[in-house]
Amino acid sequence: MIQLHLQVRRATAQDHRPIANLIFHEVSTHRHLDWRSALEWIGEQNFWVLEDHGLVTAAFACPEEPRNVAWIRLFTHHPQLPSIEAWSMLWEVARAEIFSANPQAQVSAIILKQWFQTLLLSNEFEPKQEIVLLRLNAASPAAPILPHGVRIRPMLQNDLPTVTALDMAAFGDFWCNTQDALQRAHAQAVHATVAEDDAGIIGYQISKGNPFGAHLARLGVQPEAQGRGVGSALVHELIHKLGSHSSVPLSVNTQGDNAASLALYKKLGFVRTGEYFPVFMYSQKGSR
Repeated sequence: MIQLHLQVRRATAQDHRPIANLIFHEVSTHRHLDWRSALEWIGEQNFWVLEDHGLVTAAFACPEEPRNVAWIRLFTHHPQLPSIEAWSMLWEVARAEIFSANPQAQVSAIILKQWFQTLLLSNEFEPKQEIVLLRLNAASPAAPILPHGVRIRPMLQNDLPTVTALDMAAFGDFWCNTQDALQRAHAQAVHATVAEDDAGIIGYQISKGNPFGAHLARLGVQPEAQGRGVGSALVHELIHKLGSHSSVPLSVNTQGDNAASLALYKKLGFVRTGEYFPVFMYSQKGSR
């Protein structure tokens, strides 16, 4: 039963420490795969906390970035508070405010933990896609041929507006990254490059390091330039930069229904690991 003394309100800067304390309990926390930490979203739209007599006992954040797509960046609660109780109170307020401000919004989540999937399924969220994880095989792919007239160079700060427009064209409204997200990705990258021809930038990749090697976080090619080997050239240049990939493992994610992307990575020597992450979505139109 939901306790009457629990109250929902907007998160403020003063909530930074109590929310951080909740996130410490990983078993009761869902966090989005993001270029910002969950705490960096405090002060942005769509961030609420649940209070018990002035003490923060749960938090929920799903800011719209990109517009109309409110990814669930954080849901966390005190281990002694049942997840269904924390979620129910936060979601009731969040859902009303999100769709009142933007009826076109889609609240979405990448599922990393089974308990969170169960929670969303019980609240009319619906499966949208699956993200699959691939890893570069030990066998090196054949040396690439750089497409005629195409060159690869390091990504610069002033490339970001063009890269943002390219990202939107390549990935569409749901999966695109904002310029702020790409700027953060660029700042955190171990290797970021663009492919260009005489007309300008036609592709890019951003890769980050992790304790296990490196991860190709983003690979995009202008739709008009696809099929020319631009994506392959960018990945091969990345592999060359990393050195022997047997000692620096390289991984990548892609949508499980993206046949073109899966074919490209297979050709380059990537194999599925068997790991996958469901993507769930809730919208007014899709709710029952």
